[in-house]
Amino acid sequence: MSDSLLRQRLHVHRPLARDFGAFLRRGNVADLAIGVVIGAAFGKIVSSFVGDIITPPLGLLIDEVNFSALRLRIGGTAVAPVTINYGMFLQTLLDFAIIGVALFGLSRLINRFRRGRTAALTKDQELLAEIRDLLRPGRTNPAVTSAPTTD
Repeated sequence: MSDSLLRQRLHVHRPLARDFGAFLRRGNVADLAIGVVIGAAFGKIVSSFVGDIITPPLGLLIDEVNFSALRLRIGGTAVAPVTINYGMFLQTLLDFAIIGVALFGLSRLINRFRRGRTAALTKDQELLAEIRDLLRPGRTNPAVTSAPTTD
């Protein structure tokens, strides 16, 4: 490769590298990466919660039903059968439903605790709330008195 051709190719890629560097420095990529890592860790927590806390008692109730072994053979040899593993799909659906119900219950519990801890309004907020209430349509303002009219 000639020296001028190499310089030409590097010159074309320089704006791309500069734009990519600016993209990385913007901070959105770091925030996204942190969100992905926290999401993965939270996924492990949820999986552990469902697998280790929710599923064992549920297994006792439904007599340890495991759908993952269910499959439909559609061909192949006896040594290497070709199967549709619909049981794995059913098991995944069941796991998803359990996770959904568990997260819903956890969310309701968290919201119940949050509702009990409402912060007291500041004086400014109380005054603004009073003004808002007085300005609502259809509400008469007792502070405004009508002046007597003379004819």
